[in-house]
Amino acid sequence: MMFHHRNVVRAAAGAILLLCAATAALAQSWPAKPITIVVAYPAGGDTDAIARAYAEKLAQRVGQPVLIDNRPGASGMIGNAWVAKAPADGYTLLFTPSTFPIAQHVLKAGPGVAHDVVKDFTPIVKTGNIPVLMVTAPASGIQNVAQLVAGARAGKAFTYGTPGAGSPMHIAGELFNKDAGIAVAHAPYRGVAPVVNDTLGGHVSVGWITPGAVAGHIAAGKLVPLAVAERQRTKLMPSVPTFLELGYRDMDVSAWMGLLGPKAMPAEVVQTLNRHFNEILKMPDVQARMAALGIEPVGGAPAVLAQQISDDDQRFGKLVREFGIRAD
Repeated sequence: MMFHHRNVVRAAAGAILLLCAATAALAQSWPAKPITIVVAYPAGGDTDAIARAYAEKLAQRVGQPVLIDNRPGASGMIGNAWVAKAPADGYTLLFTPSTFPIAQHVLKAGPGVAHDVVKDFTPIVKTGNIPVLMVTAPASGIQNVAQLVAGARAGKAFTYGTPGAGSPMHIAGELFNKDAGIAVAHAPYRGVAPVVNDTLGGHVSVGWITPGAVAGHIAAGKLVPLAVAERQRTKLMPSVPTFLELGYRDMDVSAWMGLLGPKAMPAEVVQTLNRHFNEILKMPDVQARMAALGIEPVGGAPAVLAQQISDDDQRFGKLVREFGIRAD
């Protein structure tokens, strides 16, 4: 019996050594074939556009094609689930916006798309922050946040538009209602463009949006930024105050983008990807492209993205339940 036990232990130890050797060999040879980055949203949007810019730079650095695979649907959950089930070899990655930890709380996922954003993925790098703005058209007569709050408290029927139920903008709108003690009605749209158009046209009183979608309209005087839901003013629009400056203490709801892979990716591959992306994010042409899309570069260690996802999963899950937020 003792002899058998020793053989089992030796066999297990040998298997572990072989696995470690295989992992090390994979890391040293990676990448030996094209890399696929899944974008769980349609081609042509901001997430897709910046993912393609990153993919081009990464391909130049690793000497292999880097392909974008658009797998839209269910607020990103279809593409997310695809990556969660992929081999953890560094050849299938996920580039995602910050709806990633929110969607699972807003939608009822079927067995084919269910996943855990903390346990089923390997965070690689947080590529950028995207400030969330409240904007209005000059014709609305709303000149600042205080005026909006005073009007709402006096019984005026204001509305706020967002790109969709369960979006960071929707959560920002409900947090603002709670923080200000008002009840501005939510008008959910399907995407960014309709929110911008209806805010311009006065069909909603204010719109919750990101800078890249409205920078041109603001520069032309067609829209007025009222405040930004960040802890600090954004470098993209430094003259716009934060809600925190204005006394609304819970208004920290910036969006973000990041790169992940399936769980249990080799540490060496994660470190290599992280290093490449941190250097890509410092490139002037990449930073210019990000600024045009309203994205602030971040970078840093994988732990930065891991913490962001964990924090958002807990915080936004609680808020979704509190506000009764459901999909459109």
